[in-house]
Amino acid sequence: MSEVSDLSAFTHKRDDGTLEVQLAVEGVTCGACIQRIESAVRKLPGIVDARLNFTDRRLNVTWRDGALQPTRVFAELVRLGYRGHPFQPLKAEEQEITETRFLMRCLAVAGFAAMNIMLLSVSVWSGNVTDITPETRDLFHWASALIALPAAAYAGQPFFRSALRAIRARQLNMDVPISLGVTLALVMSVIETANHATHAYFDSAIMLLFFLLCGRYLDHAVRRKTRAVAGNLAALKADVAHRLEGNEVTTVAIQMVRVGDRLLVRPGERIPADGVILSGKSEIDESLVTGETARRAITIGATIYSGSMNFSGALTMRVMAAPGRTLLDEIERLLDKSLAGKSRYIRLADRVSRRYTPVVHLTAALTAIGWLIAGASLHDAVITAIAVLIITCPCALALAIPAVQVVASGTLFRSGVMLNAPDALERLAEADTVVFDKTGTLTLPEPHVDNAAAIDPALLEIAARLGLSSRHPLAVAVAQEAHIRLPYDGAVEETGQGIRAVVDGHEARLGSAAFCGVASLQKTDAATSTICFSHNERTALFEIRQKLRPEAARVVQALAGMGFEIHILSGDRPEAVQPVADELGIANAHAGLKPADKIAAIEAMKAAGKRVLMVGDGLNDAPALAAAHVSLSPISAADLTQAHADAMFIGDSLRPVLDTIAVARRARTLMWQSLAFAIGYNLVAVPLAAAGLVTPLIAAAAMSGSSILVTLNALRARKRFHEAQASSLNFVFPACC
Repeated sequence: MSEVSDLSAFTHKRDDGTLEVQLAVEGVTCGACIQRIESAVRKLPGIVDARLNFTDRRLNVTWRDGALQPTRVFAELVRLGYRGHPFQPLKAEEQEITETRFLMRCLAVAGFAAMNIMLLSVSVWSGNVTDITPETRDLFHWASALIALPAAAYAGQPFFRSALRAIRARQLNMDVPISLGVTLALVMSVIETANHATHAYFDSAIMLLFFLLCGRYLDHAVRRKTRAVAGNLAALKADVAHRLEGNEVTTVAIQMVRVGDRLLVRPGERIPADGVILSGKSEIDESLVTGETARRAITIGATIYSGSMNFSGALTMRVMAAPGRTLLDEIERLLDKSLAGKSRYIRLADRVSRRYTPVVHLTAALTAIGWLIAGASLHDAVITAIAVLIITCPCALALAIPAVQVVASGTLFRSGVMLNAPDALERLAEADTVVFDKTGTLTLPEPHVDNAAAIDPALLEIAARLGLSSRHPLAVAVAQEAHIRLPYDGAVEETGQGIRAVVDGHEARLGSAAFCGVASLQKTDAATSTICFSHNERTALFEIRQKLRPEAARVVQALAGMGFEIHILSGDRPEAVQPVADELGIANAHAGLKPADKIAAIEAMKAAGKRVLMVGDGLNDAPALAAAHVSLSPISAADLTQAHADAMFIGDSLRPVLDTIAVARRARTLMWQSLAFAIGYNLVAVPLAAAGLVTPLIAAAAMSGSSILVTLNALRARKRFHEAQASSLNFVFPACC
């Protein structure tokens, strides 16, 4: 408990007077662990809240000052069979790397042992029906034992440790019957080998460990990748700030910045804290923070946010929210809170296993007791009980969900969709409400020249090549129209005005109306931005706007036809959001929302019983994606957003959103079919095993056969997935389907 003595250094006081600490909890393996820990800690006196993030095993505990000694939390974790220590990101990452390597070693040992034992088992099986001698069979069995026992002792540690923790906490999880079945199969195999029996079950035990380790390693790797990408949020935070003290500029660590400080922000630097402009004017890029794509021109009195990029001019600002209380920090806190809420979702397999596991143990125990009462020997009673354990070992149950997920994931991948979460399909199938962000989601991430067809191609080419020399988003949009991707020599950009260069002996200009000598501008609508061009007395006005993603209107129409309630929640301006909503026929559209506003809207929908699918791409969407029941993001989304989306889709079209829902709904049906088969198999097989009509060898074969049938059912589903896609897409894509 040495970690507890230094806990005060990791405790901080919140604005409401409560104390808060973050603890790293070792041994968390499933959704049941989360509920168990949260429920137990919340029962401690003085606790206000306890939330456990499954992704990084971080427990956030809040309590009333003076009402609780933090050591009670550690003691409660120990009582439950877990170990806690103060959460430190670098230490947590080191532990994660260590655990990943350990799982890989366990997997390698189990795979190597399974291959060699299977070679020996094949020889025994073929020899039993031909001419193998008892001595040779015993030799092969002892050789298998020599490989299997140390291999299982090492490779089975992830399951054995989890099972022991559960038993100490007087709980049951899926690892308990797995550990019990493997252990008893190995022990009985040794006894049977010593008694010169015909059959042993070393191969079944090791193969089971190998397949289960494959699933656990892949699940662990996905979570580790998510944590690594989520850490990119720190890249938006400045490390230092330039503080004005009198007439001098002092560079200080960002942690030393306080409310009321005056800071200097130079061009090309990220704004270090939230505040207001005291002097200077510039353009800032807030796209990663607010979702607004166009650069915002700012001057004295404007509010700016930490993480935004300053482009064109030096600014003097007064700090209104110091590091730790900025909008970017709020996004991070909202994200952690939302992820903790989502992590409590219980997978379908976990829900079934909660009821399945106690029944397995009880059935095996009653079988042994019943045979002993009936006068059977201890050996025969134990053999029969082991046959029950083996035949009910949750292989088919454990494979029922993953097998369908693998096939569905492959189908979605071919459709341009990549799943990030192992339970994403289940939650996608449950969604009944779709919430879209606008910028970069319903629209393409980059703006385009809307009136390019109406402009002289020669003039458009000159303007586009001139735009190649600028980083301004409007000039970049014009530059996309260039056929010759070569900027002009000698191009000069004047800050806040535009860019100019000599082309064919005449000066060409691309920028503001005054810079280009254009008398007036006429904007077609509030959602359209304009940039002017002049060359040799010829002028052009480029209308820049974000285009809808291909097939966006059809996809929205199809979703509405399937019964989905559709909303737009955007951080963009109302005048930019409403035209998109009108064009797509979406009645529920809200603009100018901050991350907390989006979460509040989603929570209100969830409180009304809605299962929300959130589709977004901006950094400001990440907390909302985590708060939603399930989420999607385009591949062009910010790294942090991709990390916290349950799935990503590739390409410009919005059609993969519809594909994903269609496949997920069909997958859920097939999952239930596989589970029903696995349970039905046990209802038939268990009575036979309990009656002594099934030997452990036949039980192992039946167990393997049920797993194979579940897998074949999933493979057979490939055709049905395509049928499910076609049936939903035919609603609006009859020509191509």
